[in-house]
Amino acid sequence: MKETRRTFIKSTFAVATAGLPDSLGSGKTDQPPSPWYRRTVRWGQTNITEKDPIRYDINWWRQYWKKTQVQGVIINAGGIVAYYPSRYPLHRRAQFLGDRDLFGELGDAAHQDGLAVLARMDSNRADEAFYRAHPDWFAQNVNGQPYRAADKYVACINSPYYEQYLPDILREIIERSHPEGFTDNSWAGLDRDNICFCEHCAQRFRAHCGEPIPRKAEWNDPVFRQWIQWNYKRRLEIWDLNNRTTQTAGGPDCIWIGMNSGSISEESRTFRDLREIGKRAQILLLDHQARNDATGFQQNGDTGKRVHGLLGWEKLMPESMAMYQAGRHPFRLSSKPTAEARMWMIEGIAGGIQPWWHHVGAYHEDRRMYRTAEPLLRWHKANEEVLINRQPVATVGIGWSQRNTDFYGRDAPEDLVDLPYDGMMQALIRARIPYLPVHLDHLDKDGATLTLLILPNVAAMSGEQVSSVRRFVERGGSLIATGVTSLYDEWGEPRKDFALADLFLSHIHGSRLGTADSPERQWAAGSFHTYLRLAPELRAEVDGPKAGDEPVPRGERHQVLEGFEETDILPFGGMIETIQTDPGSIVPMTFIPPFPVYPPETAWMREPKTELPGLILSSHTKGGHIAYMPADIDRRFARDNLPDHGNLLANLVRWAAQDKIPLKVDGRGLIDCHIYLQPGRVILHLVNLTSAGTWRAPVDELIPIGPLQVKIRLPDGVRGNRAQFLVSKTTASLIVDHGWGAFQVQSILDHEVALIS
Repeated sequence: MKETRRTFIKSTFAVATAGLPDSLGSGKTDQPPSPWYRRTVRWGQTNITEKDPIRYDINWWRQYWKKTQVQGVIINAGGIVAYYPSRYPLHRRAQFLGDRDLFGELGDAAHQDGLAVLARMDSNRADEAFYRAHPDWFAQNVNGQPYRAADKYVACINSPYYEQYLPDILREIIERSHPEGFTDNSWAGLDRDNICFCEHCAQRFRAHCGEPIPRKAEWNDPVFRQWIQWNYKRRLEIWDLNNRTTQTAGGPDCIWIGMNSGSISEESRTFRDLREIGKRAQILLLDHQARNDATGFQQNGDTGKRVHGLLGWEKLMPESMAMYQAGRHPFRLSSKPTAEARMWMIEGIAGGIQPWWHHVGAYHEDRRMYRTAEPLLRWHKANEEVLINRQPVATVGIGWSQRNTDFYGRDAPEDLVDLPYDGMMQALIRARIPYLPVHLDHLDKDGATLTLLILPNVAAMSGEQVSSVRRFVERGGSLIATGVTSLYDEWGEPRKDFALADLFLSHIHGSRLGTADSPERQWAAGSFHTYLRLAPELRAEVDGPKAGDEPVPRGERHQVLEGFEETDILPFGGMIETIQTDPGSIVPMTFIPPFPVYPPETAWMREPKTELPGLILSSHTKGGHIAYMPADIDRRFARDNLPDHGNLLANLVRWAAQDKIPLKVDGRGLIDCHIYLQPGRVILHLVNLTSAGTWRAPVDELIPIGPLQVKIRLPDGVRGNRAQFLVSKTTASLIVDHGWGAFQVQSILDHEVALIS
């Protein structure tokens, strides 16, 4: 029976007594082996170039497979070009292939070595000869001209190219070489920035809704919204068609997996519904190869947790991890610095992702890239049992939904949706607070073990999602919401007030929010010389000049303002509209409107005080704490990285969580903390993000941190007297007191895994 968080954890820390699932590392021999997609946890890929057929040293790569401990390989088969002699004339052979069957040779070698084989396709574009033979199979713009990608023509996802030609190619590959399954990194066709007006699309869309294809993106047009949903539906139809094809030809375990991005904005842009795909997929492949400076390595750990929340933690999720220099300017044939590649892999592993090294080309003059994967994958094999088949532990959840990205984020999802989420994520990691991303459609199930739910500008919410948040609070849960959370319905249509206004004790009456002239989208993209005033002011309690003879207030501040005793203002950078508050609310911060920065002589507050609330606090009758923050501190922290913003968000989370955070880590450094449970043991994965390249890739040198003092709340039945460290291969004394286990980690270079059992 498939285990879920509800059955696996009776409460946050109750561990089930059942043994490990029979997939990997269990040692059971009385049951048939699990399917390949349940037991292949380390992968490798040499992305073949057209030149490689005359220089591919298969024996060398077989040794590399062995050294890196991979259990599966991804091998180029066809799509743009074929790496085998296809019987279909338009399936053009790679330039230097000749009559060689390179895919078949590599597949045979891999099978001889006991490895699973995925046939890689790249199937949404073709050369001019193919286009001339079937011009109606290719996407067209509003003027009837074909869409191009460099010198290739982009195929239409509603054409026979996808419905007839590609299934024939899949069947041919199965007949010839019998791969375990298929993957395709360009399967989703045109993105939403490019509308196809070919006859296939025109006829199908009119049959779908009785309307012509919209000529441009107009999010307030119901027909355009239907076009968005129709495109999502079509990608799922292609997913299902390809799986029917491969399973009919190759058996029930010969599955088609596609590839997906670790970015929700990218998934939205390409009409890939991650939630629905998660329901269908037996294994999910992520094409998510490198970090950016804004989100850091930690974004990969977040991706693992976010996608597993949809896929399920019992399934595997390998990720393409580039060994070449990827980033702002990629260099396909040059080695990524070992430290950079290693840290990206480690964060993914900590978040539940399985490693998959990726090289472009079978021959490299920069041989440094060959040394990166082996040490980490050997460590992964040695500790495989604690890195899979586990359940995450956290009492704080960050709510999200892809529909919010679509219908509120629209053409600016990075500013409106991604930045608030990322800022909250970064604040939690900085404060060493474990958390889990929670899709709002899964809140009733996945929120059962949470104390606190955070909604970072989740503006577009369906009625059922709103109801699930209410049920969470009625069960005693706490809530933090920011920005314009719940102000819009699932289509991005504004409501008359926040759907959660009664929980926020806040209303938009008298403001421009949600109206046609609302400035929130412009504000989200900008930066302003604004501040927040802390209440009450404490100027009499610290040294500093007084402002004339005005009386100086005294008073006790709310605990969310702890650490700011020597200031009455905080930098903000955003803007706030009018918000009305209800009796019973507390307003510990108010807005200071913008004033000039330059020249310095003009940098004085024109309006030092307002009644515009920046933060509104209350307590619910069921025991939870409620915080509504009109000030978009989460977005500002993601954009500006100001410590004051991170500290304020951390204070707010600790107050709302009411001392129910299961981990405390003291010591210097930036550390991402992940807690997992397996029957009879607790796993703590600590990732050291402290380096000279923390916020600017690539990092070339790792900087050790430590010692760290760790206290972790232990589940019933797990006590022990030592913590075992799986990276340094040492142990430490464990002191157990009132359900908490305390130990010291002497030093961490890149990561450490503490096992308590």
